[in-house]
Amino acid sequence: MPSPPGGFEVPLWRALTVFRLASLAYVCALAVRDADRYAHPYAVGALILLMIVWTGATAIGYARPAWRRWPLLLADLGVVVAIVLATPWVVGRTALTHGVPTLGVAWMAGPVLAWAVSGGRRRGTVAALLVAGADLATRERIGQSSFTGVILMLLAGVVVGHVARLAVSAEERLQRAVELEAATRERERLARDIHDSVLQVLALVQRRGADLPGEAGELARLAGEQEVALRALIAGAGPAAASLPDGGEAVDLRTLLGRYASAAVALSAPATPVPLPRRVAGELAAATGAALDNVGRHAGGRAWVLIEDEGATVTVSIRDEGPGIPDGRLDEAAAQGRLGVTQSIRGRVADVGGTVRIVSAPEAGTEIELSVPRSSR
Repeated sequence: MPSPPGGFEVPLWRALTVFRLASLAYVCALAVRDADRYAHPYAVGALILLMIVWTGATAIGYARPAWRRWPLLLADLGVVVAIVLATPWVVGRTALTHGVPTLGVAWMAGPVLAWAVSGGRRRGTVAALLVAGADLATRERIGQSSFTGVILMLLAGVVVGHVARLAVSAEERLQRAVELEAATRERERLARDIHDSVLQVLALVQRRGADLPGEAGELARLAGEQEVALRALIAGAGPAAASLPDGGEAVDLRTLLGRYASAAVALSAPATPVPLPRRVAGELAAATGAALDNVGRHAGGRAWVLIEDEGATVTVSIRDEGPGIPDGRLDEAAAQGRLGVTQSIRGRVADVGGTVRIVSAPEAGTEIELSVPRSSR
């Protein structure tokens, strides 16, 4: 499939048009010089007229990104090969033997360059072999100069194709950089808005309720925890991602989940490390934290976290002995805009190709199983 059109490719297509016009002018000059040596001069004139028309057609076609596809590429190659194969008859084998150049000369490299720009080195090489093969088939004798032309055409297809792929790759990197910059600016804007509203309210609740007894004091403590988590989030990373070690391709999931262990949370993990890619481990740890937050808000009491290394997948189970989740409660919460389970848990796990299973019954507690593959998608 041709690569999607991009701004970095535009100069290459324009250069191709300039090359075809210049090589066409060269062909016309040779035709005027050798007109009296051709076997069928009128046929040569007709083919040159066809070359002029086709050069204009390809200049218009390749200028439009939507047309740079197989129909035009194949037609371009077919027209040029047909003109090259007609050379022995219109020019005459006697004239060719006495040094009259083939009719296409440099112009026949046009489709080779077009294929290279549209599809890279491999496509350029295929087109070069086809055109060069047609050119060799028209020659009475194949000497060193013939092979030199073939090598030059192959080099043109390979080099131009390589440059075209580099241009596409550079444009993709630039696009990602632009998107990252836009996302960073949006995050900074949201951070300012959140700082001026939500964070100040959470900080106020934490300060005013810190010394209050009972549920009011617990509410103040939770507000303080959420303030810290929210500040880490708007700074560019969630709680789990912020604790990932620098460097390395994988991290031990036990290390990330170990910080959740407390008097209220029992953590069971394998004796050996549970390595996961950084992004997968970070999202899984963040989803586990969100599940434990739900336990603290809705279930109370103790929670149990179990890490299971199953080879191709890793599963984290979070279980509590709370009142359970009534049927339809999650859908109702999502409809009301409370997306804790949908986004903080299901969304994070789905982003790395994992699955979430929630088992709950009234007065029987809740168990959430988070399963992720070893590698993210």
